Amino acid sequence: MNSQPSEVRYSLGFIGAGKLAGSVIRGLARANFCPPREIIAGDPDEDARASLEELGVSVTAENAEVAEHSEVIFIAVKPGVVLPVLRQVAALIQDKFVISLAAGIRLKNMEEIANARFMRAMTNTPSAICRAATALTRGARTTNHDFELAQGIFSAIGIVLEVNEEQIDAVTALSGSGPAFIYSVIEALAQGGEKSGLPSDVAATLATQTVLGAAQLASESKLSPEELRKMVVTPGGTTAAGLAAMEKHRTSEGLIAALEAATKRGREMAKENL
Repeated sequence: MNSQPSEVRYSLGFIGAGKLAGSVIRGLARANFCPPREIIAGDPDEDARASLEELGVSVTAENAEVAEHSEVIFIAVKPGVVLPVLRQVAALIQDKFVISLAAGIRLKNMEEIANARFMRAMTNTPSAICRAATALTRGARTTNHDFELAQGIFSAIGIVLEVNEEQIDAVTALSGSGPAFIYSVIEALAQGGEKSGLPSDVAATLATQTVLGAAQLASESKLSPEELRKMVVTPGGTTAAGLAAMEKHRTSEGLIAALEAATKRGREMAKENL
């Protein structure tokens, strides 16, 4: 743990430095958003602290140190721990700007614990390479300056949209959980390539690059998925045969169901963590 004098101030402080927070911090470092020394990350796990300390980020095992000495505070602990942690640091975050990265914890419940200016941000692990998809939700005390600051932070590591809190569970499913679903698609494409005779490394490389290229084209072309799909399909050709097999096996329905299940779970978590 770094020993810091009490007067040290940090621009950004993270309570919790796990996979998501670590991804955000790495993305901010990659984007040169601020000098690493202006970020402090708190986590009881020594390995989590060590991995961020290598970036030049200040680290601590104490939540209170982050809360007391940071201008913007991110709550990045597991959902079930958010409210207990906020109770622990409530006196230290009075009138401060606090952004929760947790799924399933409502603004109202956080605002009842501490008189801070809360917002929620649902982002994802591609933030580590500045390719995040982030949605922001304002709290009852959020100022325009707070929102612009949050927008600036997350714009540095990807795209940012604003949603209302009723929509945040769907964002959690689509953007937060979505990368895992896409990794499953990549894995399935690679396995299909192997079954069709490709070496495993070749299949994995081609599957990954195909998904990357298709996503980039969808982003830059502004064409709909249907229009882009029609550009690839030739009647009676290989793509048409593959799409027919996907329809037979209800691939689209499976992905839609995954999003619906993840959204439902986010709403359940909100009821469990009151």
